[in-house]
This record gives sequence, C-alpha cells and structure tokens, in this order.
Amino acid sequence: MQEDFRLIVDLVTVLAAASFGGLLAAALRLPVLLGYIFGGIVVGPTGLGLIKELVQVETLAQFGVAFLLFALGVEFSLKQLNKVRAIAVGGGTLQILLTIALTTAVSVLVGWVETPTQGIFLGGILSLSSTAVVLRSLMETNETESPQGQVTLGILIIQDLALGLMLAVLPALNHPESVGIAVVKALSVTALFAGAAIAAGIWVIPPFLRWVASTESRELFLLSVIVLCLGIALLTENLGLSIEMGAFVAGLMISEVEYADQALTYVEPLRDVFATLFFAAIGMLIDPIFLLQNWELILSLVAIVMIGKFLIVVPLVSIFRYPLRVAIFAGLGLAQIGEFSFVLASEGQKLGLVSRRVYLLTLGTTAVTLMITPFLLKATPQILLLLEKVPFLKDWMNKLDMPQEISANAKLKDHVVVCGYGRIGQGIVTLLQSKGYPVLVIEESESKVQILRSRNIPYLYGNCASPIVLEKAEISHARSMLIAISDPIATRLAVQRAIAISPMIDIVARAEKDADIDTLYQLGAKEVVHPTFEASLELSTHLLISLGESLPSVQTEIIAMRGSRYANFRPEIALLPVIIPLLSPSQVEMDGNAS
Repeated sequence: MQEDFRLIVDLVTVLAAASFGGLLAAALRLPVLLGYIFGGIVVGPTGLGLIKELVQVETLAQFGVAFLLFALGVEFSLKQLNKVRAIAVGGGTLQILLTIALTTAVSVLVGWVETPTQGIFLGGILSLSSTAVVLRSLMETNETESPQGQVTLGILIIQDLALGLMLAVLPALNHPESVGIAVVKALSVTALFAGAAIAAGIWVIPPFLRWVASTESRELFLLSVIVLCLGIALLTENLGLSIEMGAFVAGLMISEVEYADQALTYVEPLRDVFATLFFAAIGMLIDPIFLLQNWELILSLVAIVMIGKFLIVVPLVSIFRYPLRVAIFAGLGLAQIGEFSFVLASEGQKLGLVSRRVYLLTLGTTAVTLMITPFLLKATPQILLLLEKVPFLKDWMNKLDMPQEISANAKLKDHVVVCGYGRIGQGIVTLLQSKGYPVLVIEESESKVQILRSRNIPYLYGNCASPIVLEKAEISHARSMLIAISDPIATRLAVQRAIAISPMIDIVARAEKDADIDTLYQLGAKEVVHPTFEASLELSTHLLISLGESLPSVQTEIIAMRGSRYANFRPEIALLPVIIPLLSPSQVEMDGNAS
C-alpha cells in the first residue's frame, strides 16, 4: 500500500475508533475523553495493531493540542489572565518547584533513581498536569469562567510555559555545571519572545486581521488564523520552547482584537477533530498488558502522585486567599500527570536519565491519572458536600472563609445584599442606589474590591458561600439577597446557608446551568433567573410586538413563561405534560413524595 494512502487509512481508523469509543462512553454515562483514549488503545500497537504510521498520527495529533491551547488563549484573554496572575505565576511556580523538590528527595531515599539529577528529572515529569484533559472537562461542565476554573487554568498555563524551559534544560542535566547557563539562556529566549509577541499583538496582528476581514472571505480568514496559530507555534518550537506555548500566545494575541469571537468560531471544529485525534494518540501509547502485569505498583504510584500533588496544591491556593472549595477543586484538577509528560519522559529516556522500566511505569501512571481526572472533576460538587459533613473539616473550611474586610460605610439593617460585582452585579447595584436602597456587596476578588472602594460602595470582602461571611453581612436583618456570581457550586451553597440563617429572606439567584433552576428553587430561592433564557424572552418580546401582537398579551405570556421556570426552553420540562398522563396515579404520588 502506498505510504500516503496508508496515512489516510490510519487517520480514518483512529477517528472511527475514537468515535465508537466516545459513543460507548456516552452510552455508559462516562466522560467521552475516556472513550477516545480507549479507542486509541484498541487500534494501537499494543491492541489490534491496526495503526502502522504511529509517528505520523502522533505528529498530526499535535495539531489538536495546538488548537486547544490557541482556543484557550482566545477565550482566556489578557484581562482574564491578569485576574489570576498572582496565583498563576506565584502558585504555579511554587507548585512546580515543590513537586520537583519533594519528588527528588523521596525518589533518592526510596531508591527509584540513582542520582539527584534523575530525581529532578522525575520531579519535572510529575509536576506537569494535563491542560487538554482539564480544559475539556471544564468545558463539558461549563466551569471555565468560574473562579476555580480560572485558578486551575492559570496554573496549567504556567506549567505549559515551564515545559519549554524544562526541554531546554534537559540536555544539561547530565552536565550539572552547565544547568545554570541553560536556564539563563531559556529564560532570555522566553523574555525576548514575550516582548516580540506583545509588540506584534498591539501593532501587527489587529491591522492584519482587519485587512483579511475586509475581504469578506470566510476561507481567507480561516486560513490566516490557522497560519497565525501554527506559525507562531512552530516558531516557539524552533526557539527551543514548546508548540503549546506558541499556540497559547497566538490565542492571547488575537483575544483583544474585535474579530476574536469570529476566529474562535472558525477554529472550534478543527480543534475538536484534532483534539479527538490527540486523545486517541495518548491511548495508542498505553500498553494494557504492562498495566495488568504491574497493576499493584502502578496503582500505588497513582495514589502517591495524586494525593501528593493534591496536598501541595490545596495549601498553595489557600495561601493566595482563595476559598477552600476553590483550593480543593484546583487540587483535584491538577492531581494528575499531564500528557506533555510523555514528551518529557521520552526525551529523558533518550538521554539516559531514566531506565526503560521507570519510563514504562511513568507512562502507565500518567495514563491512569488521566483517565481518573474527568471522574474527579465531575464528582467535585459531591466531594465538597461530603467534606462539609465532616465536623472538623467543616470548621476548617469555614475558618479559611473568614471575612477579610468590611467597609466603614456599610449599613447592616433593611439592606440588600448583592453577591458578586461583575457586569450583572454592577448594573443592579447602580439601579438600587439610584432608588435609594442601602446595598452591601459581597465580593472575593481583590481587584473588584478595589473598584468598590474607589466608588465608595459598601462592601464585604469575602466568600458569599461562607456562613461566617453571611452572618457578618447580617443576612437576618436584610430585606433581600441577590446572587449574581457565575460559580454554580458557590451559588447553591450561598442559597442554602442564607436560608438556614434567615428562612424568610427573599433570594433572587442567577442559574448558570439548566439543572440549577429547579435545584435553587428547592433550596429556597424565591426567584431564579437564567441569563440565556431571559435574553430569549426579551428578544421574543420585541419580535412579537413588531409582528403586531399587543403589549399586554405579550407581557402576560412572558410572565407565564417565567412562572413555569422557562418550561418551553427546557425540553425535559416541556415533555412532562406528555409523560405524566402515561403514569398511573400511584406512580405520580410516589414520585411526588420522593421529591
């Protein structure tokens, strides 16, 4: 068979296996990522052996990582990155250094490695986490914009940037006297590249994209964005950094341009296809026979790695004054070994820094942690609720959520408590103050608190989900409470704890996901607003009036729609009138009692 045609057959085989694996995982209610990895295992060299051009498939799979990091850069933007710069740079750097130091000490003492240099290399492998797996999991649960999602992604970005530095220093580990020179050289190259990227992002990229957009050609715009993404990624690779770093920086350069959303829309289908190929390629590297032969040792290593990284990350995030729930989420999200550790381990084996057995154990441990991570992130809300029920842990979590500061001008009687001072919160606070209502804003972002101070708006610096903060806000003497944060876990906890303190308080809450609407009502919220559905209602109002419908009749329908909890926008709710008549009276009564 011709080589070119062989590659096409291999690509079709991998994508088909990933598709069937994803469908199987979805049918079993498992994360689809596991299906992609499983598909790769089945058709890979250690499975059925259907893939002949593994190197070429892996090379194409790198496009998936590049597009994933590019899309992350576009969505994250410099403004968002600036919000978590302290925990990203400080916490991310400390996490890497602590992981390397502890791994070196333990591996030398236990005898896993022969020299401290090999321990440092092993620590570098274990310090990296999986941006691709965590990012895809956050996207599936709609938590990329939440505080815990932003903190986790911020640290992951620093890890990805550190990969380039590690690859540059790797050859010098066999010659310790030249490590310092290698580090200085890598940092200098990184600094020069960062400066050039900032300059290009201000003076080159915006006019270039405007010129391309002026052609009104979708194809030209898509090609230009792809060339920009992959071109910068290849440039960083040639500079001794990493493809991932270049792709992310390319996304950041575009993120501040008015065509960022358009670029992201065009690239997303390519990102999804190549990302699927990448996860399948990870599966092709896994040897299930080796995993079975060494399952006890690998499971022990998995437990040590995941618990160790969790215990490193949680205190670090807490030190940067984030709530414990955010710290726990970040600890669970970063507790695995990243897919780029495959690259680092492979290079280390070539340089003789690790033996073949240690290399295979590292790959096996990495593979298992990657497969566990989607389950952990999906189960995080339940894990947090379980931790809340442990007496000493509950006290500890509440202690770390102590209010940091309350403004001197705060009026704590007959006031309205507003949780969150984002775009929604700012508009509501402005409206309430214009009507003369006393307001107290609860905010846990230092940058937002600074804005509140400058505007002389009463505030309480703390986590609105903390019962101690809610008591400090005098919820029992407040007239109403508005929750306008984007974190679904914190929103649920805030409603539940506010009702426990003041059962009769009027709570209006923002629902981030469809499933949160009924949950928040059940917890005690008087009104639950879904921003997307509200936008639909407003658009429908204007459309119906322009079509000749009377304003009173339209308003009556809109009120009824809100009263039904957006039933027509939620298929599972809209089907209830059809399903209920099919049930017997006893079944309906049983279900009603259960709820």
